[in-house]
Amino acid sequence: MVRTPTRTLTLEEFLQIAETEPASEYIDGKIIQKPMPQGEHSVLQTELPPAINLVVKPQQIARAFTELRCTVGGKSIIPDVSVFLWNRIPRKENGGVANVFSISPDWTIEILSPDQSQTKVTKNILHCLKHGTQMGWLIDPQEQSVFIYLPDKPTIVCDEADTRLPVPEFAKDFNLTVEGLFNWLLE
Repeated sequence: MVRTPTRTLTLEEFLQIAETEPASEYIDGKIIQKPMPQGEHSVLQTELPPAINLVVKPQQIARAFTELRCTVGGKSIIPDVSVFLWNRIPRKENGGVANVFSISPDWTIEILSPDQSQTKVTKNILHCLKHGTQMGWLIDPQEQSVFIYLPDKPTIVCDEADTRLPVPEFAKDFNLTVEGLFNWLLE
């Protein structure tokens, strides 16, 4: 859903508005409300971050977050899963995780919902890649495929069950196949 204000809001003005449920993003001067996650989306978004964190968090390599607002390059978007290298996680003075992330994730993951525009989601991934993200995934539960986006490289489509999904180098010990990812939908 696109909310069109009577006048164009600046990014700074958008960031002062109270959060909506589901969350809204600020893209090209427009406020766009994300669709409410449905079953498949919710399952994958619930299972994936803990699986990634199990591999990268204990050694303080990286950390996966869900629904985290990332504001960079004039846009404020909320990837379904954002993974940040440990030393890039914004911190408060006491060392705790900061509330504001004004950087792109190192790895951005989007899960396509049935009523969501694949073009819009792809544009968000490409925006992140333009601003330093190492890899983007677009998971399509309906097609049981994962599109892998890398900076300045052709898109990779993973749809064979036994294909190991490519991951950023920092997460090289995270092993997940296409079948393993979509088997979460059967549990």
